[in-house]
Amino acid sequence: MNINNKSDYMSWIIILGIVFLFVEIAFFNSGVIFSLLVPIGMVYIGRKWMPRSRGKWLFWLGLIFLLINVFSMMTLKFFLLAILVHLLIQFGQSKKDPKRIKPEFKEPAVNLHKETVVKKNPLFSNIFVGQQKTPEHVYEWNDINIQTGIGDTVIDLSYTVIPKGETVIFIRNFIGNVQVLVPYDVEVSVSHSAIVGKARIFEHEESKMFNQLLQLQTPGYDQAGQRVKIFTSLAVGDIEVKRV
Repeated sequence: MNINNKSDYMSWIIILGIVFLFVEIAFFNSGVIFSLLVPIGMVYIGRKWMPRSRGKWLFWLGLIFLLINVFSMMTLKFFLLAILVHLLIQFGQSKKDPKRIKPEFKEPAVNLHKETVVKKNPLFSNIFVGQQKTPEHVYEWNDINIQTGIGDTVIDLSYTVIPKGETVIFIRNFIGNVQVLVPYDVEVSVSHSAIVGKARIFEHEESKMFNQLLQLQTPGYDQAGQRVKIFTSLAVGDIEVKRV
């Protein structure tokens, strides 16, 4: 099966899944939106009230109710069935037309040099639950590109040396807050999207964000020698970018 066929299969699965979701909401389960928004709200409020005991209870009850409602949806069952059929089709194709590998031997070029790469230790890692923050001492900077499930992320740029040019911070999070602390002599560009949450970027504040995209940058960003570009995507949570 070639790449185009695989893409067609996945496109049809996504399109049919969206249609199935609308059919489920319109004819079979009109309260599914309410049953999903309530536990999402419980999780969000529970995160705000932590570490108090009622905040923990509200957070975990909301998470359990959310998982129960998601797994009871017919749309999810359709996606699981579609993925199973897709895997069976791929298996059948591989048996029908197995891929044959024929080695090819070529003479090495005269000036053939082996290219080497340097492995760096990332500041953060992809986690499902938990909080991550930069060290509270001097550390070596590496660009950030992470995706997390539930938890907060705190990045303090005052303890590191930002390299010349453009520095990139890319964070995708399901539920949780993001805070970025930026030195005064560094220009910043922020591209933030959220389904539900708040945003405070320097003096600009959005108290209520609902399925919204926000793009801001400081006036001297395009001409600055040191620039920080921040991309964040949150399902439920707040973002704060401030000077230190």
